[in-house]
Amino acid sequence: MHDINLIRKNPNQFVAEMKRRFVKIDINEILNLDKNKRSIIFELQELQNKRNSSSKAIAKIKNNKEEVNKMIVRVNEIKLDMKKKEEQLLKVSNKLDLILLSLPNCASPKVPTGKDDNYNELVFETKEFEKKTEGLSHDEIGKNMGMMDFDSASKISGSRFVILKSYLASLERALCNFMLDIHTNEHGYEEVSTPHLVKDDALIGTGQLPKFKEDLFFTSNKKWLIPTAEVTLTNIYRDKILLEKELPKRYVALTNCFRSEAGSAGQDTKGMIRLHEFKKVELVSIVTKENSDKELERLTKCATKVLDLLEIPYRITLLSSGDMGFSASKTYDIEVWLPSQKKFREISSCSNCTDFQSRRMNTKYKSSNNEKFFSHTLNGSGIAVGRALLAILENYQVNKNTVRLPKVLVKYMGGLDKIELLNEK
Repeated sequence: MHDINLIRKNPNQFVAEMKRRFVKIDINEILNLDKNKRSIIFELQELQNKRNSSSKAIAKIKNNKEEVNKMIVRVNEIKLDMKKKEEQLLKVSNKLDLILLSLPNCASPKVPTGKDDNYNELVFETKEFEKKTEGLSHDEIGKNMGMMDFDSASKISGSRFVILKSYLASLERALCNFMLDIHTNEHGYEEVSTPHLVKDDALIGTGQLPKFKEDLFFTSNKKWLIPTAEVTLTNIYRDKILLEKELPKRYVALTNCFRSEAGSAGQDTKGMIRLHEFKKVELVSIVTKENSDKELERLTKCATKVLDLLEIPYRITLLSSGDMGFSASKTYDIEVWLPSQKKFREISSCSNCTDFQSRRMNTKYKSSNNEKFFSHTLNGSGIAVGRALLAILENYQVNKNTVRLPKVLVKYMGGLDKIELLNEK
């Protein structure tokens, strides 16, 4: 959410900021709605004062029945006027809020300006891990094993779902445990188990609503399935004031994530790249405004540490202003190498959302001087479990019959260091 006070003081700068995000706005409409809202609030206050004065006057003239009756009529008229004004205020406020809630966060000055991924900047690429350029795709490997079943999943749930069996199901669980252990034991994150169903306000708080309604799953009891644990973890401090000395707050959660992917028809529908339901280990930080830039670097390193230990080739890119997510001010994408596609594919996005989400959630912290500020929020995948699994299958295949396992996962797999294909083709 944007600060209307800042927009009012420097509307041209706000127009320029939205232009960097490739969003057209009607700044005059925003300013007129704001002016109208403040005018109605002033009129309401005036009516409130008149009502209070009239009510006090009734007590003073209580022995004059005729004057009392006139004053009661006047008070009732004021009440009706106030009701009309309150209705006007609600209508104007809702319209202004809808506009502001639909506008993305301002891009950091450190972010390259560009409308899409062609303007992203390469920050880092691993050199020590081999980049294979040949091999079966992960879904072919999984089907050969008899451990990855898309057909049965489709009969049960529809397209873009998968059933993992036997050692692949164990590998998924091993990855979950491995990531949680790394982030809690080495990176200092507190593990949290959160709900998978949330109310409207939670999704408005993190920026998924109202703009991305079509990308979410809505249930019959007016709840939404979470697209990421970012929603629940970040909303823990909704409408709360923290003490500066309590920050940073760092949380990690393993959840299933649910996405309708309404805008991605025909894209990556083969295999496990883009499923409607998938597991993800999510990292969330809540920090002071001074520390969010440094926290983004830290969070990104925590995510890439997972890939370092898995020994999978990856790269980090700094996203352009037009390629970032709605709530982000600055984002690093972490991409793993997939030999079957001969290219890098996203496995994590690490974002600094500055105070954009906290304004929507009303999350603040109090400094040692008792000043109140909106906290800064950050999030990132640490990492997407399904994509880590498919990256292992493709990067660690020895031949069409065998897939080695990363050394760091052997203990999580009960000593198993490779998976043999069940049905040779």
